[in-house]
Amino acid sequence: MQTGLKYIQLAHGRLDFPVYLPDATFGVVRAVDAPDLVACQVQALVMNTFHLMQRPGSSTVQSLGGVHRMSGWQRPIVTDSGGFQAYSLIRQNPKFGSLSDRGLSFQPEGAERKFQLTPEKSVQLQFAYGSDVVICLDDPTHVDASLDEQRLSVERTITWAKRSKQEYERQWKQRRLEAERRPLLFGVIQGGGVPDLRKRCADALLEIGFDGFGYGGWPLDGDGNLLTDILGLTRELVPNTLPMHALGVGHPENVAACYRLGYDLFDSAMPTRDARHGRLYTFTTAQALDGRWLEYVYVADDRHIKSDRPVSEFCDCHTCRHFSLGYLRHLYKLNDSLYPRLATIHNLRFMTQLTDRMRESAA
Repeated sequence: MQTGLKYIQLAHGRLDFPVYLPDATFGVVRAVDAPDLVACQVQALVMNTFHLMQRPGSSTVQSLGGVHRMSGWQRPIVTDSGGFQAYSLIRQNPKFGSLSDRGLSFQPEGAERKFQLTPEKSVQLQFAYGSDVVICLDDPTHVDASLDEQRLSVERTITWAKRSKQEYERQWKQRRLEAERRPLLFGVIQGGGVPDLRKRCADALLEIGFDGFGYGGWPLDGDGNLLTDILGLTRELVPNTLPMHALGVGHPENVAACYRLGYDLFDSAMPTRDARHGRLYTFTTAQALDGRWLEYVYVADDRHIKSDRPVSEFCDCHTCRHFSLGYLRHLYKLNDSLYPRLATIHNLRFMTQLTDRMRESAA
């Protein structure tokens, strides 16, 4: 299935599909700044409401001029609702909070107070932050959760989506935003691995009406394999004239697989985390994505000690143009702060090159 969309226009710019969005969870992509991101040809970032409301705090974000001015990033920003993070926190340890039809109540370890996150508050915060894409609060589950849990998740997600849409329209009207300045609103489709529940959720959200949709729930099975069948089904439930976000998908091979299924947007902290931990991505060929096109370079490997070659001969990033793999290994072993910046720049440029290649292959 190929998407019917080539791009979407947002308040802070246009997104050409497919697009990978680095996770700037707390308002920053670790180790790099906005000019670095622009040089890597990153189109947009994802920030997280759950985390921003705690650090630096919502009033601080607003005092600093919203997420764009605060971070120095003037291109589009998508804000995740925070539902997945809050749910994960509570699932890992119920003492940290509770989940009800009203919303989420949580107090992370070390926090001085409890936080409340309802569908309405999530939308209010995302508007206040200045987001380009607002994502509804949803009730995520693991694909292996019981059928009763999946049913409850779907019904709660639908109810919360209705409330989110009502609050979104209230905020839009109250702020008197012109049509071209309004953020888009995305709903999230839950249902675990149960096709009927996925359809129930998608049909209900389509009836409510959203600008786009996200795949809800963890996209991998217990063995770390991509849930291709259920991802494909979920995409087919949504008209291909509406954008679809593969939330949490960031492994290069999984991004390519989901694009073939019709997904348009992807985000994950994996590429930047891998970079900091010494795993760099490289292409095996100068073009296309045929055969075995992805290889890893492990910076700490002794065989790189005296390598005067760049990480990849197929990469045009700042790191590959100016520094050798042997020097990167030296920085990594020193634990010098320059290493994570240079490594992150490389992996981010790999991801934007990947989406470039995907786009060209579909042309």
